[in-house]
Amino acid sequence: MDRLSSLQLFNRIVELGSFTQAAEMLNMPRATATHAIKQLESRLGVRLLDRTTRQVKPTLDGQAFYERCKRILDDLEDAESSVATYLTNPQGTLRLDVHGAHATMVILPRIAEFRERYPNIDIELSSGDRLVDLVKEGIDCVVRAGQPRDSSLVVRKLAELPEIICASPAYLEKHGVPEHPRDLEQHQGIGFFSRGNDYKYPFSVIVDGQVREYTASGWLSVSEAECYTTAALSGCGIIQVPRFRLEEHLKAGRLVQILSEWACPTLPICALYPSHRQISPRVRVFIDWVRDLYLERFGAS
Repeated sequence: MDRLSSLQLFNRIVELGSFTQAAEMLNMPRATATHAIKQLESRLGVRLLDRTTRQVKPTLDGQAFYERCKRILDDLEDAESSVATYLTNPQGTLRLDVHGAHATMVILPRIAEFRERYPNIDIELSSGDRLVDLVKEGIDCVVRAGQPRDSSLVVRKLAELPEIICASPAYLEKHGVPEHPRDLEQHQGIGFFSRGNDYKYPFSVIVDGQVREYTASGWLSVSEAECYTTAALSGCGIIQVPRFRLEEHLKAGRLVQILSEWACPTLPICALYPSHRQISPRVRVFIDWVRDLYLERFGAS
């Protein structure tokens, strides 16, 4: 029997004046209760209980020990109660870092609903495309696009977003329209890179049932999603992005989808938090909320 269970048993015996009644209340054999108290007395080196055929009473040492144990167990019960309240009504500051387009187009337009549901959570939200060190920067949770490469983070997938390949009418008029994904290698692609990461992002297309990658040439690379779109609008090259980000430009004719006969792999969107840190209630409720938000907008992943 662990030490906490021994304390609970001892207190019940003192309060009820009976080994048998205490054992029944705690759903254990009387012999187990007797053995546990003997072990407790042996560990402490004192006799805690005076036993007679009619009753059980604490010794002077036992009474002093009982009073200390009662305070400890009461404090533990209060702590568990406060945690239960905290779980149902989380509070504190939630520090988030969210990819720019997902912050401005998905999460922030609905964030007031989260606050209304959890009025005791304050939010600090940073936004951008750079890689962040969650532990060093004190970030509780990030929302990112793409396959996570950091195995030290817990990953919760939120959605799978369809991507398209597109360019401006001006670019296509000047350079022609690719007729097959392999033609991308003869075109100008706008490069995208992450600071501190030399990974290159080629165009990915499903050809004959397999994902194939094509690397275009190009003279411009950017590290921010809005710059990536703006460069395409300016005729600097071809881009591949989630369709939801470009609906307005597609409808207005500022960008044109190309190679539509071939599907692109979907882009996973994930919430991530440090694996070595127990998930806090405020992070838990945010992930549950944001998962429902993405499900409502993009469907099941």
